[in-house]
Amino acid sequence: MHRLSDKTRALLRRSVPLILGLALFGLGIAALSHLLHSVHPKDVIAQARSIPLSTLLLAVLSTFVGYGALTGYDWWALRFIDRRLPLRAVAMGSFLGSAFGNTVGVSIVSGGAVRYRIYAALGLDAFEVATVSTYIAVSVGMGLTFIGLGALALHPSVIGGTVLSPDVIRWGATALVGLALATLMTLSIGRKTLKIRRFEITMPPPAAILGQLGFSLIDVLAAALCLWLLLPEGRPDFTTFTAIFAGAMMLGVISHVPGGIGVFETAIIAALPGDTPVGHIAAALLLFRAIYYLLPFALAFLIVSLNELRIAGGALSKLFSAPRADLRPAYNALSGIVPSLVAVTAFGYGVFLLAVAFVPSFQTGALNEGDLSAALLLEIGVLGTAVMGVVLLILSHALLRRVSAAFWLMILAMAMGILAAMFNNFDFESMDILAVGLLAMLPFRRAFYRQAKLTDGVFTPAWIALVLASLLAGAAFFFFLHRATPYSLSLWTEFSANANTPRSLRAGVAASTLLLVFTVIQALRPAHTHKADADRDGSIARTNAVLAQASDPQGCLALSGDKRLMFSDQNSAYLMYGVQRSAWVALGDPVGPASEAHDLAWEFFEQAQRANGRPVFYEVSEIYLPLWIEMGLSLHKIGEEAVVVLKDFSLSGSKFKTMRAAYNKKQREGLALEMLSPPHSDAVFAEIEAISTAWLGGKTGREKGFSVGRFDRAYLDHFPLAVIRREGRIVAFANVLAPGDGKRVAIDLMRYLPAEASGMMEFLFLSLIEHMREAGAEEFSLGVAPLSGLSPRPTARMWNSLGRMMFEHGGAFYNFEGLRSFKQKFRPDWRPRYIAVPPGYAPMRAMANVALLISGGPRGLIGK
Repeated sequence: MHRLSDKTRALLRRSVPLILGLALFGLGIAALSHLLHSVHPKDVIAQARSIPLSTLLLAVLSTFVGYGALTGYDWWALRFIDRRLPLRAVAMGSFLGSAFGNTVGVSIVSGGAVRYRIYAALGLDAFEVATVSTYIAVSVGMGLTFIGLGALALHPSVIGGTVLSPDVIRWGATALVGLALATLMTLSIGRKTLKIRRFEITMPPPAAILGQLGFSLIDVLAAALCLWLLLPEGRPDFTTFTAIFAGAMMLGVISHVPGGIGVFETAIIAALPGDTPVGHIAAALLLFRAIYYLLPFALAFLIVSLNELRIAGGALSKLFSAPRADLRPAYNALSGIVPSLVAVTAFGYGVFLLAVAFVPSFQTGALNEGDLSAALLLEIGVLGTAVMGVVLLILSHALLRRVSAAFWLMILAMAMGILAAMFNNFDFESMDILAVGLLAMLPFRRAFYRQAKLTDGVFTPAWIALVLASLLAGAAFFFFLHRATPYSLSLWTEFSANANTPRSLRAGVAASTLLLVFTVIQALRPAHTHKADADRDGSIARTNAVLAQASDPQGCLALSGDKRLMFSDQNSAYLMYGVQRSAWVALGDPVGPASEAHDLAWEFFEQAQRANGRPVFYEVSEIYLPLWIEMGLSLHKIGEEAVVVLKDFSLSGSKFKTMRAAYNKKQREGLALEMLSPPHSDAVFAEIEAISTAWLGGKTGREKGFSVGRFDRAYLDHFPLAVIRREGRIVAFANVLAPGDGKRVAIDLMRYLPAEASGMMEFLFLSLIEHMREAGAEEFSLGVAPLSGLSPRPTARMWNSLGRMMFEHGGAFYNFEGLRSFKQKFRPDWRPRYIAVPPGYAPMRAMANVALLISGGPRGLIGK
């Protein structure tokens, strides 16, 4: 039997959840179509318009009560991790996260991503935000479960028709509520750990459990009330309906369909009494979607849009007062979600335009029947609406990547959509919706600066599944609206102002053809693989030019010769990387100006995907964390860099008494530091090569590479050498990395004669620290302590737990804890380093590929 390749297994892991979600969405749409087979679209629209304004206002009020209760989730979650933020900041993070997350579902603008932007700007790290998001998700699930079971205990008839009697259902639900509550309280009082998949959460105290359940109760009841108010006469009483609503919500969440579309509606219609008019239920569900999901989304979108307008400056920005000082970082952080938000909104407008193209024109007074020009205008309007809808679907992927041309094409497509709506029998409602969206998009133009091709980058399986789901929903919508018209070949050639079905059919075919042609062209494009720059001397010259303006010493490792380099279009930034199996591993942050670094990181990301590889960013700092989040990568802490702030360091005083004594002793023994400028003489290289050979003789494995320099004359001739001499003879050396103005420095290779091992590292570090401070340097990096600083919290992910165990008990393989303890003696500032990996790619597997790159292959891990 043939074993599946790693690529095939990885593809299956990514595709199966998407295929399953698409299948569930299709089943939901099919079931919904079956339930609505007797409903006429005109009846749904008429019923929706007949609902009194007072009822609509009460539904809106209940919606915002529910969203207000959602703030309680965040408030309790922040208390759980012992973080206190201003209430306004918590309310903003909760509302924006919930408004975007509830509407879009599992996506790039999920509640967790939005909360990360806001809360990280106020001081939380990525893992604390992940804990908050997990806590909220668990709280919502528990709240739905308790409320659904509680309502079922009060009204067991909601699932009547089963083999169980109402009394059995009532007492069974009551027992389950009691058992679940008792279990939670027992775990809470004992502060036990609740394990959910890969997460382990220490239970909060009983007060927090009860408080969270209280907010869950308000949240679910307010949402249920919103829909219950919109339902027609003959609806069940509110308590009974709450059980129906909670069950339908849980089915929508479990299905993983964005927003539970189709699944939620099917569950509600199927569970309501059979004598309730289905068309009236459909109208209520349509309005519920608009009020509970689209209205908060539109308000949140407007908040972000106005915030961008304020940040942009100019005359209009003077209309808005600056936010409070403690909230300013959170508001500024909202700019980070703009590309994802605009991409999702453009996709939504694309779906909206496709839906409009399928809706029959119910207006009769605008155009005259029999007028050929009227028929042609309608044809152009409907066809243009459908085509612009597909254009927006296609552009959404490029918008996610901040492509400037995609933004302006989106604006043009929406403007053309307005024109098409005017031709479509003066559809003023669609014109207004498109005009408001277009105006709200304009303040975001600064966020789209990339000069890249619209079709660069692989269209992800998630995006393809979303497009397929939209087309599936569009087809079902078309057949629902036009099922009363029997099919005949004459439909294709019938042109008149009242020929709604033929016009929609032609528009649908044109739109799907356009999308099919685009998809085929993309699929037939040859896969590109990035090759290393053959011009070695030219690459070195460009690298040195960038380093002359850079500040991060890690960037100097690009000169080691064992990595591939990718330069920006302007050659003022570069990224170094290696390829191991399917992993494309970039080392460190992009080197160069931030504006070009963003483009370069995206280019690397897309080239890796085009080559069927997995983009991995190894040992990155906190500088570009928002960029990795924007790419959809997951972050895992892999250690901490020890950085000595030189102005705060002094050997005088009691803190460094022991180190000062050892340093003075070494000087009395004749050890002294000397700095040698490149290029270095043959005599110096002969001496340090002998030291390197002796040093490597006591180590396991070959000479390391990739994340560190290697002993190579061409490499070392780029840097000053710090040598320790005893009686004129070199006994230890290190190459010093000091790019740009030399304010930030680090050492790379540090080797010494085995006989001089005692105290040599400490003496070399102290000598260099003193020398560099006198030379005007500001920071001195002692290097990264692997696996240092991983979270000890029970909420930490599996990688943290494994990494911390290795840090504490892995001394047989590598003395992680001893290395950190040694560096801690210098009282450094510990700065986190991360690995960013694609979703579904285990960090342990990524680290295994990194280890192979560093060691030079499997043999390098175990043999000399």
